[in-house]
Amino acid sequence: MTKQELFGQILSKKSYLCVGLDTDLQKLPKHLLNEEDPIFEFNKQIIDATHQYAVAYKPNIAFYEAFGAKGWESLQKTLAYIPKECFTIADAKRGDIGNTSGLYARAFFDKSSSGLDFDSVTVAPYMGEDSVTPFLQFDNKWVILLALTSNGGSKDFQTLNVGDKALFEEVLTKSQAWGSDEQLMYVVGATKADMLTRVRELVPNHFLLVPGVGAQGGSLEEVSKYGMNSSCGLLVNSSRAIIYASSGEDFAEVAAQEAQKVQAEMAKYLEIYL
Repeated sequence: MTKQELFGQILSKKSYLCVGLDTDLQKLPKHLLNEEDPIFEFNKQIIDATHQYAVAYKPNIAFYEAFGAKGWESLQKTLAYIPKECFTIADAKRGDIGNTSGLYARAFFDKSSSGLDFDSVTVAPYMGEDSVTPFLQFDNKWVILLALTSNGGSKDFQTLNVGDKALFEEVLTKSQAWGSDEQLMYVVGATKADMLTRVRELVPNHFLLVPGVGAQGGSLEEVSKYGMNSSCGLLVNSSRAIIYASSGEDFAEVAAQEAQKVQAEMAKYLEIYL
């Protein structure tokens, strides 16, 4: 998916919502546990309920690979079920050097090889340029580079000074030489909204994937005010607050209600800030 196509979906749906499919078997409604593939059945109903409000879906790969071959099958079926107009993110946080990164890229981007055809994959930048560039060799595919994450431990490294910059600022600055804003996005946590002004100074034109709104307490209003650019430039992820809003048989209906609330708020901010 191109940047312009993604922006078109944002305008069409008046939304920049990404629904995280962190599908935990232990949290699924009990009535689904007798299904042949409970994980896929849950995802299928969540997608049916939310796709009119969401422009992207982000399966967290750990929740699938923990179940081995059966989990990968659930992931393949989920990816195939997501409507084609929606942007897809493999939240895998991969990153290694040389041919290893190339094989990780094939795993998520080369359907003829792995059966998966995601639009993007999250990548850890710690090993540098040669760990990232193999992912950038695929047409119309995206690398979403971890920059400033929403977890408490992010301060251990990401905000430490490297010369006159914080480490996350160095990641944002240096990585722009590896690919364009048609190939690279960045993860910036919603709980770091006070730093979004600085992030936008360094990467004014890139899309940001923003987790941490909802269950983690990030402010959608602040993220939108300080993070939005002329092509919106935001994919704001919500996982638990939507997909686990109910644990009963009405889980999909309640998920739809929660997604609609977020979309309605996003529509307001698009009108104000875009």
